Amino acid sequence: MNLAFIGMAAALGLSAASAFGAGFAGMSSVGAWKKCYASGKPAPFIMIAFTGAPLTQTIYGFLLMNFINSANCDAGMALGVGLFGGLAIGMSALFQGRCAAAASDALGATGKGTANYFIVIGIVETVALFTLVFGLLLLNSAG
Repeated sequence: MNLAFIGMAAALGLSAASAFGAGFAGMSSVGAWKKCYASGKPAPFIMIAFTGAPLTQTIYGFLLMNFINSANCDAGMALGVGLFGGLAIGMSALFQGRCAAAASDALGATGKGTANYFIVIGIVETVALFTLVFGLLLLNSAG
């Protein structure tokens, strides 16, 4: 068994924790909409963007998987970058979903702060982007 393939699978599989993040955000969006409907307030459609925000991390995991596949490095490096990179990207997705859930709750209650919520969600997104870029740099420097 080639360790590089395990690293590739880990990069994609662990980054798919975006399913948990989107699930948390989605449940909160549905709850916030319910509160809006129950109180006769308009339900902000923008919560769909909060719900979908963590999904980009699966794309980053896919890209990292492809970078590992095309890297000219030893199998141990590929395994390490895939495991730890996938884990970091997945954790970013998980916590981005938690932030998006809080944003949905707050927006549903107040109708205010949308830009601020997107800034926070974007900051958490940056962790995944940094992980992807630094993983690529690590793979390129090892080859």
